[in-house]
Amino acid sequence: MNNQSESGKLAGASILSAIAASLCCITPVLALISGAGGIASSFSWLEPVRPYLLGITVLVLGFAWYQKLKPRTAEEIQCACDEDEKPPFMQTKKFLGMVTVFAFLMMAFPYYGQFFYPKADKEVVVVSSDNIKEVKFNVSGMTCASCEEHVKHAVNELPGIVRVSANSEEGIANVKFDNSKTDKVTIIKAIDRTGYKVSGEDTKVNLANSEAGHVCGPNGCK
Repeated sequence: MNNQSESGKLAGASILSAIAASLCCITPVLALISGAGGIASSFSWLEPVRPYLLGITVLVLGFAWYQKLKPRTAEEIQCACDEDEKPPFMQTKKFLGMVTVFAFLMMAFPYYGQFFYPKADKEVVVVSSDNIKEVKFNVSGMTCASCEEHVKHAVNELPGIVRVSANSEEGIANVKFDNSKTDKVTIIKAIDRTGYKVSGEDTKVNLANSEAGHVCGPNGCK
């Protein structure tokens, strides 16, 4: 295998590893665009191996550039019968440069992915301040800012939401809402539909009572 064709294959390998490294954060954006919210957390299991995938991408790209830039030996020059022929585009430095830029954009996706989400600018009319509640939900599966934005976007689409924030590092979502217009169960279901899951014993009780037809309020369920 000559250096030109080998660098082309290495470029392809670097693209795959770069995409895999940020797939857990790319998927929520694709889910929003396609409307398939439930797939948002499909690749969250890749987050623990992300540092290794990043390392592989950098090493593969580095070796590809080494293969492309290293001087050829006299023997290689003598054996290169097609030396004067123009190499295919996918074996050129220009293509490898484009691959390198694309790979680094993919690796950096978690830091700018949240900008793909629309801003939730809506007016909430609160009838009584007594109706305002704030609840912290434990949410599993969030790994980056894109995941946070996906959860916030899903909750903000509900009526009566005053403010919502999410933190992937702590695995929580704080929701301030008007409980005359929505409730905890509805919020939990909205988060769960994204593919991320609200956890906790209180959550199980609320969902069980909802499915059984019970109505839960400040004084308990009936």
